[in-house]
Amino acid sequence: MSDLQNRYDFLLIFDVQDGNPNGDPDAGNMPRTDNETGMGLVSDVCLKRKVRNYVQMVGDANAGFDIFVQEKAVLNTKIDASYDEEEVKNAPPKNKEDAAKIVMCRKYYDIRAFGAVLTTGKNAGQVRGPVQMTFARSIDPINFLEHTITRMAVTTEKDADKERTMGRKYTVPYGLYVARGFISPQFAHDTGFSTEDLELFFKALSCMFEYDHSAARGTMSTKKLIIFKHADALGNAPAWKLFDLVAINKKADVEVPRTFNDYNIEIDRAACPENVEIQELV
Repeated sequence: MSDLQNRYDFLLIFDVQDGNPNGDPDAGNMPRTDNETGMGLVSDVCLKRKVRNYVQMVGDANAGFDIFVQEKAVLNTKIDASYDEEEVKNAPPKNKEDAAKIVMCRKYYDIRAFGAVLTTGKNAGQVRGPVQMTFARSIDPINFLEHTITRMAVTTEKDADKERTMGRKYTVPYGLYVARGFISPQFAHDTGFSTEDLELFFKALSCMFEYDHSAARGTMSTKKLIIFKHADALGNAPAWKLFDLVAINKKADVEVPRTFNDYNIEIDRAACPENVEIQELV
């Protein structure tokens, strides 16, 4: 049972400099873009992966902070293992699925947060997670660059006399992205997602890029996390109205933004409903 009593909506504002924030495998790993507007995109799956990686790094897997979806993980093996737990073994046949679902939610943080389909092995049902995120979209159109790179070494001895091999690398000189998120206490009660889990989630959003550096991604940083905390579980205002309170615009004298300081971020706190609290992190 979750102790989460409030609905939350949030804006995650992050940037990339000289890197590829989310390559598209269907387009030769070029940065994802909206073809009609030129705005950059980062998928929700990409962002959730970074949250998972952070939780896996800082959480205690034996204390309910293990991660279900890991690189090269065999998911059915994990689902099947839930049936070895005593509470599932002792459950009546008609209740084993529900008992296995409870075990999986208790053990795996990402199932409690994001949900999962647990019907591919021994059936543990389907879980709808309380935390949902949208694709992140850049504030302005991005203009990514294609770079030719060379490799001095070769892979096998038979290639030792060959010239240097060539490759391609794509980077976004600068882009400021915004993702929207929603946290439902109703679904949290179903998965057991707690206030402790929530605090870890916001911590992950704030810090996840600091532990995910790579040559391909350049410099990525969470610049601001704006959280709207509702007074009750059903919420006190539509999420879109709260998101519209935040205006992000290039400064008047900036033609081509290249840093976060080239933007102004303004929050219309006076127009915020009384029963919604605005919190800013990072």
